[in-house]
Amino acid sequence: MDPALSHIAERIRAAAANAVPLRICGCGTKDFYGEPPRGETLSTAGLAGITSYEPSELVVTARAGTPLAELEAALAENGQCLPFEPPRFGAAGAGTVGGMVAAGLSGPARASVGAVRDYVLGATLVNGRGDVLGFGGQVMKNVAGYDVSRVLAGSLGTLGVIAEVSLKVLPVAPAEATLAFEGSQIDALRLLNEWGGRPLPLNASCWSEDAGIGRLRLRLRGAVAAVEAACAHLGGERVDNAAAAAGWQALRDQQHAWFTADDAAGAALWRLAVPQTAPVLALGNVGAPLIEWHGGQRWYKAPPEQASLIREAAHAAGGHATLFRMLPASAAAASAGAPRFDALSAPVARIHHALMREFDPHGLFDRARLLADA
Repeated sequence: MDPALSHIAERIRAAAANAVPLRICGCGTKDFYGEPPRGETLSTAGLAGITSYEPSELVVTARAGTPLAELEAALAENGQCLPFEPPRFGAAGAGTVGGMVAAGLSGPARASVGAVRDYVLGATLVNGRGDVLGFGGQVMKNVAGYDVSRVLAGSLGTLGVIAEVSLKVLPVAPAEATLAFEGSQIDALRLLNEWGGRPLPLNASCWSEDAGIGRLRLRLRGAVAAVEAACAHLGGERVDNAAAAAGWQALRDQQHAWFTADDAAGAALWRLAVPQTAPVLALGNVGAPLIEWHGGQRWYKAPPEQASLIREAAHAAGGHATLFRMLPASAAAASAGAPRFDALSAPVARIHHALMREFDPHGLFDRARLLADA
């Protein structure tokens, strides 16, 4: 067995023998996400490197501690990318491959291209017994039965240490354009719903307000002819490609001005996942949101004390709400009140608990990171 992998397995077996809880950590860029992490740190830094890359097969395999920057640079050299645009927090390119899968977060293009889990073909996992397990493969046809490799996406380290993953990648689109439109939140949602029913190369969208003026940005990606035809059909103001790329990158990494504005002391950042067709949500005096995913993801700034209001509005629209992180001005209140994740239905909660018991029978890994009542 690889020395780094053997070391991880030995640490887990020792922790099980001594009942020492563990928290799995790559480089810690997503420690804010989920309930506050607990336990002795188990680092994946030694599990680094791209172990297999076949550009012609559109498949890459990388170890969990591989920096995202390294993986994305290797893909870019071959004109390929991770189309779901995993968010990176902190310095550009920060984060690791294992953290990307464990957090299960996707960027601006998610509504058009799919989520992280849709690109996971296979994975190697070290479970709570110290056993090294393999799931899936390197091609889609190997996926059969209960797809454990995709269950790992968003599991936040509660099932074990993700040691290695195989991912489907795609070529970079030959053409891209960004169009800008002024209008209210109602206008933006109406337009996005209309465009969603047409054969347009929609890739990402973002609406937010600045000084009371609403602005919708729409990114098109695809064949040159399709992108140019869509631009001519939709109108709007065409944004310079370099400026647009910087803006989408800032949105992906939550460095967009809406996220960084220091205008909500004591507030938390809330992420609401709702149907794209959901109307403007009734949230009283909560400020205007930033809207992505063609209406499906809506960000709000509101104190944790308003959790009931936020979650009731999300439920009424057919979605759910996550307390994504505390804003810098209120970081000291990180432990305040509201659970980070919305309550699960009883059947789904039973499945979560059953999976955790199966993969981690000794309860070593930080289950409460994902389930506050674990």
